[in-house]
Amino acid sequence: MVKNDASFMRLALNQAAKGRYQTWKNPMVGSVIVKHGQVLATGYHHHYGDQHAERNAISKLTPEQLFNSTLYVTLEPCNHYGKQPPCSELIIKSHIKRVVIAQVDPHKLVTGKGITNLKQHGIEVEVGVLAEEARKLNEHYSYFYENDQPWITLKQAISLDHKVTAIKGTRTQITNQEVYQRVHSERADYQAIVIGSSTAIIDNPSLLTSHQSNFPPIRIILDRRGRLLDHLDLKLLTDNLAPTWIFTQNQELAFHPFNNSVHCFLNKGNILVNLLTELKKQEIQSIYVEGGPKIENAFLNQFQVNELITYLSPDLIGQDGLDGLSPQFRQQFTNKNFEILADNIRIDERN
Repeated sequence: MVKNDASFMRLALNQAAKGRYQTWKNPMVGSVIVKHGQVLATGYHHHYGDQHAERNAISKLTPEQLFNSTLYVTLEPCNHYGKQPPCSELIIKSHIKRVVIAQVDPHKLVTGKGITNLKQHGIEVEVGVLAEEARKLNEHYSYFYENDQPWITLKQAISLDHKVTAIKGTRTQITNQEVYQRVHSERADYQAIVIGSSTAIIDNPSLLTSHQSNFPPIRIILDRRGRLLDHLDLKLLTDNLAPTWIFTQNQELAFHPFNNSVHCFLNKGNILVNLLTELKKQEIQSIYVEGGPKIENAFLNQFQVNELITYLSPDLIGQDGLDGLSPQFRQQFTNKNFEILADNIRIDERN
């Protein structure tokens, strides 16, 4: 590894992060082109469907500048035709001498193929520079393609006596304004948000984020019995501000003529299993579960949950309140982080 590889790769990672909230199902990727120790161009994947990071940087330079240069890229260059032509071919045609890659792409269409093509054309390839940092940047993308299932995060807001609301069937503001703002920001890092019909009916949320994106998270409602039929004026069903998916076993709900932003899935059997099956089929890489304790307990009892985020308030709700999470089995997470948000605490546990 060349002495300055890590510093140039860190610059590429900073470039990649500029695409946050805009690349949707594509990973965030950054690139830097260096010659004689000087940075000639930087690039990143700006938007889903647009130029990849390598093409973005290469397009800024002349053939003379590109000749015998070094390309730093945070993720293995693609070697197939998708929404964009293969970056590996462009790199070869540009007569770049050396390519330094942080992370091998876990997507089976790419894995190793881009690296092999570059090497076969005499390009020197270095792999693994700041690999962990690159993987963390696209943690959900990497997990999905390595494990063939979405990253599952559960979020709960509870009082000091482990209550989520003061009276069952009503909404109680448990946490403070800083938490409220944090959750709205946090949602934007996921491709879908999941709630149950009770949360939809009681809270009437919009489940939007505080970050602008052409790809807001899909809002998913689990409504096995079809309770939404009595609440067709809910924001999630009428606002057209983001896609809404409904999973139900009720035929009348499944075939109700909603607007174009609402799509119903008629299910048989376990509705959570059906949900995850559809998410995998649609390549939805991450979900943020904001439903009540019943749904979150079901996730913990049936699946491998990757992350649990708890917002803890110092208030005491009392014995009439509804209890928070209480899974059937002991749950342990290997990494735990704590953060103070005014008078509330954020606990982030993950495996």
